[in-house]
Amino acid sequence: MGASYENDRLKNNAGGIFEALYRTDSRRPLQSLPVDNLVPTDLALRLVQDRADIDISGPEFNFVRSIRVFDVRYARQHESGRDGDCNRSATVVLGTYGTQGNFSWQRSSITALPEAHVGLERWGEHCPGIYHRSVFVDWRDYDGNYGFEQVNY
Repeated sequence: MGASYENDRLKNNAGGIFEALYRTDSRRPLQSLPVDNLVPTDLALRLVQDRADIDISGPEFNFVRSIRVFDVRYARQHESGRDGDCNRSATVVLGTYGTQGNFSWQRSSITALPEAHVGLERWGEHCPGIYHRSVFVDWRDYDGNYGFEQVNY
């Protein structure tokens, strides 16, 4: 989704904009310059900062809010010491989209990972050695069908 900006001055001066973009002299045409030149940068940022640039609060956009991003920054399980103690540690965060498309992270856990996630099936079993990192994204599309992608790193 891109941001757009219109005001009466721009609407009423379309001919002037066309002339400015397509100069008849030998200077470089302005259409090859960044679009930010048409909208002041600070105004463009205020238009789209921390939210979608259109109203997505309706139920037809539930698919956006269904997107979850699990970042398994690390999950490690191993035996240590003479007694064979099992050491487990993990950092998992969950990213979600809010009503207007604002994205935020929160702490999560291994147990919150969806069944479709692979790589930690033996977590908590006796103490097999595991070291795992991944990003897992899942969603429900417009028709409610489940989808996911996982990237291990």
